[in-house]
Amino acid sequence: MKITDVTLTLFAWDDIPATSYGAHTGKFSGKSQLGLLAITTDQGLTGHAFLGSAFFPADADGASLIRVFKPLLMGQNPLDRERLNKAMWKRVRTATVRAIGAVDIALWDIAGKAAGLPIHQLLGTCRHQVPAYISSAVLPSAQAYADEALHYRAQNYAAYKIHPPQVWREDIRVCEAVREAVGDDYLLMLDAAWSYDYPQALRVGQAVQDLGYYWYEDPLSDADLYNYVELRKKLHIPIMATEYPAGGLDSFTPWIRERATDYLRGDVAVKGGISTMMKVAHLAEAFHLNFEVHHGGNSLNNVANLHVIMAITNTEFFEILLPSASQKYGLVQDIEVDAQGLVHAPTGPGLGAQIDFELIARKQVAVLA
Repeated sequence: MKITDVTLTLFAWDDIPATSYGAHTGKFSGKSQLGLLAITTDQGLTGHAFLGSAFFPADADGASLIRVFKPLLMGQNPLDRERLNKAMWKRVRTATVRAIGAVDIALWDIAGKAAGLPIHQLLGTCRHQVPAYISSAVLPSAQAYADEALHYRAQNYAAYKIHPPQVWREDIRVCEAVREAVGDDYLLMLDAAWSYDYPQALRVGQAVQDLGYYWYEDPLSDADLYNYVELRKKLHIPIMATEYPAGGLDSFTPWIRERATDYLRGDVAVKGGISTMMKVAHLAEAFHLNFEVHHGGNSLNNVANLHVIMAITNTEFFEILLPSASQKYGLVQDIEVDAQGLVHAPTGPGLGAQIDFELIARKQVAVLA
């Protein structure tokens, strides 16, 4: 089998509601673009992936994907994923990690279709369902967070995670209000999204550990290993880091060596696809660490994340990021959570997702080839 073409169809995503997850996203709304990557083979199989998100449009990465990676892929066997993955990482300075991730997902999609199996079965399935948790946007008041947490607790979601206003005193008030609303037995997490200096991070961390929060995510700057180490000495609540900076397997090494975090973190977009995710999950397993999978930024990335989750033992949850209208787009049927708060493994070959090709044709902006 050989690759005969690589194209990226840019399509419009309209009517995105006003949303923020913190300073790293700002407040975004209105329009963006996703890209449908298609890697075509001489045996009639096509692998797909989505590029982009509601706040990071696909045209930001699309041109370099086609310019840098298409010549590298043409005429190659798409099943030689590891060889092609290594070749792409050598060109990361002229393309992007997100582009590597999209190509890697599409190659896995081809492999699954060729085998007639879901990707998670090629990886080695270890489960068929996983609990889902809700991950908030930044909301206007402590009461709004409390009301949202109560709503999703009633729907049997396993946990609720707060993206706070990022003002440390106000963040503590939000965390207190949510704990008071849901009671002592419901799992809560705080994702501070790199918003504190060390003294602020310590104060907030002490507050949320006293409130019985399950983990404390990204309190400090994403490369501040020194103060992460110091923070872990003072707190017993598990700390989660490594979601960013974007990078491959080697970006996790100093965090493990310095014992700077309790959990590793990542997704197929910011870590370079399914191949890197599986390597990181197994690296974490070797040190008896969890690798908690981050939201993928678009609907098809989340499907790819879900395949990884079904093939690893050291992750607890599937993340549902709100609001849905800023996250779900481009599939006929998106990932759903059942009445017990569970997400189930895909069953179709490859990614097993039904792409809305009619919507993509209707919203097409350009084809990069």
